[in-house]
Amino acid sequence: MSNSYLLLYNGGKMPETDGERKTTMDAWNAWFAKHGPAITDAGNPFSSEARTISPEGKVTTGAHAAASGYTVIKADSIDKALEIAKGCPVLLGGASVSVFETFDVMTMAPAKA
Repeated sequence: MSNSYLLLYNGGKMPETDGERKTTMDAWNAWFAKHGPAITDAGNPFSSEARTISPEGKVTTGAHAAASGYTVIKADSIDKALEIAKGCPVLLGGASVSVFETFDVMTMAPAKA
């Protein structure tokens, strides 16, 4: 049985030139193709500006997020998830990757018609 893992990207930089963008996208496409159905959500980068909500509901603006993006994968173990993460193209841009196992406890009730 496979578990879900969140790959959380921290830092790194976006490619600046057309050549760098092509090289980066080629690396992402090869990584996606290599891992196929293990990639359940290809993810996206985050903006660097975050808004934070406190338990009291106060919203703070102007905070800069350390997280810079994510991908969700399926793997048989944390060790297998780490092996997939070690080849993640985000590492080429200087980002680090944190790997978190997720737990399937949140379910939504079906919408009523």
